[in-house]
Amino acid sequence: MSKTHGKFIWCELMTPDTAAAAKFYSSVVGWTTSDMQVEGMPTYTIFEANGIGVAGLMEFPAELEGQGIPPNWTGYVGVDDVDQTAKDFVVNGGAVRRPPQDIPSVGRFAVVADPHGAVICIMTPAPMEQTWPELAPDAPGNVGWHELYAGNGKEALAFYSKLFGWTKDSEMDMGPMGVYYLFSHDGRQIGGMMTKPDSVPMPCWSYYFIVPAIDAAIERVTSGGGKVVNGPMEVPGGSWIIQATDPQGAFFCLVAPKR
Repeated sequence: MSKTHGKFIWCELMTPDTAAAAKFYSSVVGWTTSDMQVEGMPTYTIFEANGIGVAGLMEFPAELEGQGIPPNWTGYVGVDDVDQTAKDFVVNGGAVRRPPQDIPSVGRFAVVADPHGAVICIMTPAPMEQTWPELAPDAPGNVGWHELYAGNGKEALAFYSKLFGWTKDSEMDMGPMGVYYLFSHDGRQIGGMMTKPDSVPMPCWSYYFIVPAIDAAIERVTSGGGKVVNGPMEVPGGSWIIQATDPQGAFFCLVAPKR
């Protein structure tokens, strides 16, 4: 495995109202936007922090309409060979929801699900003539944490460790909620996972966007038509988080170094 195999490289929102979503997240997270045209595809909006792309925004594809799929954020994990990794998902009990497909000048991707049904995207980026700058891991606007509410936390950790090369950092006993597993990629802690509580209808990934302060961000969420569904709460290490939904119903999270 290369050092980029298993690295979260992108985050993407599918929504029925891209203009409203762009306005909401620009206010809440502080992102700016730019549009990208890919031949044969609808306009794709890039969310940027300090001029560096960190996430994307697109309209619901026509083929997904009427399937009961809500607006949602999805993460992309870089892999060395998307076709092989898609096969590995199936061999190890997962599923391929969308077979590998090329995006011109961007890369080759697939939509996959782990054995308990949590959906994630995998991508082998296209070779680039130059290396684009990356945002500092703790910079405002970046994706600061990746969290899985799993069908079974221990089994999920073993599954993703095998396929992506993630390693367990530590685990925390959350009492009645069970064990929370913290995991790393290439020596850097990037997320956590645990068996989902009964209140969560199905296994899913969630993504935490970094903001400077949580209380001010809550004001922006509510004034923009979003809803805070959990928090604010302080987590080990001193950061503050909330879980929320945007005006179109997509679930997202925020994390800040202070209240």
